Amino acid sequence: MMYSTCRILQDAPISQWSMHHFGISEKRWHALSNKSFWITGSGTGYGRCIAIALAAAGAQVFLTGRRYDKLEETLYEMKLLGIETERCQLVPADINDPTSVSGAVSVIQQACPNLYGLVHSAALPQPIASPRALLQISEESWDKLMSTNVTAAWRITREITPHMLKGKALRILFLTSEAGWAFTPGFGPYNVSKAALNNLGVSFAHEIASYYSEVDCQSNVLNPGEARTEMNQGSDVNPCSVVSMTLTLLSHPSGGPNGHVFHRDGRHLSFAYATKYSKSIL
Repeated sequence: MMYSTCRILQDAPISQWSMHHFGISEKRWHALSNKSFWITGSGTGYGRCIAIALAAAGAQVFLTGRRYDKLEETLYEMKLLGIETERCQLVPADINDPTSVSGAVSVIQQACPNLYGLVHSAALPQPIASPRALLQISEESWDKLMSTNVTAAWRITREITPHMLKGKALRILFLTSEAGWAFTPGFGPYNVSKAALNNLGVSFAHEIASYYSEVDCQSNVLNPGEARTEMNQGSDVNPCSVVSMTLTLLSHPSGGPNGHVFHRDGRHLSFAYATKYSKSIL
């Protein structure tokens, strides 16, 4: 059976956020306002759009990226859209550097009693274009790709989870790619990194739920599809197309999906032993 969530808005103009609230209900929109979220890769692309949307809802938002100027651009765009930025905090960090990540975690721990949501948006594209990428990629490039796309997400989640558990409820989203299901020649290294990220997101969900059964854990994987980002200049789709589904998952009340995979258009997907979520998420 095909499960899908209707009424997901993929083309809601971000400039009209106050009118459509990206398609989520008023109750859920306002519920986001008293929550704290950490968005990696929030200087560009999907991460920027998600950070802007959460700030529009009044949430406390921590924005992380390597380039401080890009994070400032995100704040500037918020202001242009009439969004208050007082509850937004720039937390620049190199997610491949354990010391830098620990510093960012310390900043967040001091700034809020518990972090409610974490969105992993930071990622690297494949460093070489070749039909024999797996045979030709250097070990250094392989390590950097896996470090950014997989290890950094593990490191960040592992370090911040104790702070998230204080609130007895948490929401984690790992932004993946269809490459995680693909075997396209020439894209092997990137395919492998996203397949590993899929497994990481679902494995985290089951581990936390198993060991902390009293916690309302909702850790899921979201495929944002293709859009115009720094990694993909050839698309005409606005990266804000991912926002509606992202907010739908982040705002879900207790008892929602944990360890499942979704697409930005509302489809409920499967990955390996991760079955399709069989309920509505609205």
